[in-house]
Amino acid sequence: MDATDRRQRLVLLIAILASFVSFLDGTVVTVALPAIQRDLGGGLVTQQWVVDAYLITLGSLILVAGSLSDVFGRVVVLRAGLIGFGAASLAIAAAPDPLFLVIARGVQGIAGALLVPSSLALITSTFRGPAQSKAIGTWTGATTAAMLVGPVLGGVFVDLVSWRLVFLINVLPIAVTLWLLAVLRQRDVREPGATVDWAGAVLCTAGLAGTVFALIEQERLGWASPAIWAPLAGGILSLCGFIVRQHLARAPMMPLGLFRVRNFWAGNLATWFVYGALGLNGLALGVYLQQGAGLPATLAGLASLPSTVIMIVFSSKIGTWAGTAGPRLFMTIGPLVMAIGTALLLTVREDFDYWTQVLPSVVLFGVGLTVTVAPLTAAVLGAIDPARSGIASAVNNAVARVAGLIMVALLGVIAGGALDLSGFHRTALVTAALLAVGGVISFAGIRNSAPRAV
Repeated sequence: MDATDRRQRLVLLIAILASFVSFLDGTVVTVALPAIQRDLGGGLVTQQWVVDAYLITLGSLILVAGSLSDVFGRVVVLRAGLIGFGAASLAIAAAPDPLFLVIARGVQGIAGALLVPSSLALITSTFRGPAQSKAIGTWTGATTAAMLVGPVLGGVFVDLVSWRLVFLINVLPIAVTLWLLAVLRQRDVREPGATVDWAGAVLCTAGLAGTVFALIEQERLGWASPAIWAPLAGGILSLCGFIVRQHLARAPMMPLGLFRVRNFWAGNLATWFVYGALGLNGLALGVYLQQGAGLPATLAGLASLPSTVIMIVFSSKIGTWAGTAGPRLFMTIGPLVMAIGTALLLTVREDFDYWTQVLPSVVLFGVGLTVTVAPLTAAVLGAIDPARSGIASAVNNAVARVAGLIMVALLGVIAGGALDLSGFHRTALVTAALLAVGGVISFAGIRNSAPRAV
């Protein structure tokens, strides 16, 4: 029994560290954006691309990772993702211009796509029953904390050293995770006859890239420009082709049959609104606190620290409670509390004061996020048979990343082209609305005792 416990703890640590790397780099860049702009040039459009280049490849290829794990094995895919992520991080740190940086971020997203589904699949294949809910809660708390602690670490590096070193933060956890994988010595399981849906991957990537390009660049070129509506039309057609491909493919990367399961489709729909709001809020707050309120990068990063502390302290307990009481109440209350917290950002004024205008929002946001994320993950994965946990986690993570990707691409439209005070307020209103919708969907769609799909 002791050997089993030690192995479970090791698997959980590996899953947390591997996912931590991906989540950390998705958010650590937020506070570095103003410094990148000063060093390499570009305005809000360049800042959007630095974020979305990573999310395009991450969101579209995270689905392929589930199939790759079946073909080559979870440990092999996890190891390849870690090595690729480290190499891309080194390239980003040496970027001489915005184009090189954006391309390297896209490559980093490819590697990041290999990490999260394989990590969650390791957990769901190792833990069972209430222990699985608790493990998912611990994993969720740690990885979501990475999203929140990223701006803090990034701010310190930007102010004290350079924005370039922000992207090297993950080198140590990557090295430690590779060593732990060697210590684990887990035998890989490969599915006989498993294939990879490369056509689906191409359609999904092209669809997201074309759509995001149009949404970001329309501010500069205008909706009437062929350089905008042509990629937008091509992106939409490619996404439609992707859905058709998933319906017809023998081994689809996103099995549409999963969405016949109530908690799976409802959980993913709630994920879309909640994580879309997370992506929008994280970027807007990180940039405005520096460019609008005039805070240094370190203080802008520290602004989210209360949420981080709340996540770390309470996520595991929330996961345990949700495993006993069911996820519906948590998934309903959590987003509504986050919506109230985000709405408090409307109190931000020209005479900026963090303690009265931002801190109450951050605290409420952290409470709501802690109540939401572990039950949401458990509800989605718990609706699907453990044998299909890899693809279920890949779909859910893809939904989360694509939601953030689209909302970041829409930031220019929402804010009116600039994150001044009025643009920041508009963004806060949209974010609060997204979160409120996520809570309503959870209340209407999630069931505590929904049957599990095979």
